[in-house]
Amino acid sequence: MVTVAPPDTWTYALRLPHDPRAARVARMTVRAALHGHGMAETRDLVELLTSELVTNAYRHTAGPASLRLTALGDGRLRVGVWDSSPPVPAPFDEPPGGRAAPAPLNAERGRGLLLVQQCATSWGGWSLGSGPLGRGAGKLLWFEI
Repeated sequence: MVTVAPPDTWTYALRLPHDPRAARVARMTVRAALHGHGMAETRDLVELLTSELVTNAYRHTAGPASLRLTALGDGRLRVGVWDSSPPVPAPFDEPPGGRAAPAPLNAERGRGLLLVQQCATSWGGWSLGSGPLGRGAGKLLWFEI
């Protein structure tokens, strides 16, 4: 039996090492995929929000991360970033209707995930708990445009 995906749906997955250049590689991947699929109008926003999730994964974990881009049809795009740390950070630990408090004005960090929350159509995150032998399975943070 042959399964055919509708032409407006597709998925790209990329494994990212724990490296400070991972966010740049993720942005380049997003740019190329969206350009190739005629979605250039959303490119800048998707690049920015993807960069925030990948940077968060790099800063707060010691392991690799994974990026997944999925065109859901009807012009919608979902971006997910998995990393090896199970705790889901604020504001992604709140239900999508809730809003977290902004970072203090003099803070040097703490605005990236709030930016994703404010600019994305929908967003979320969940902990994947502990894996076999007590190793953490990590978490997944995602957004849709």
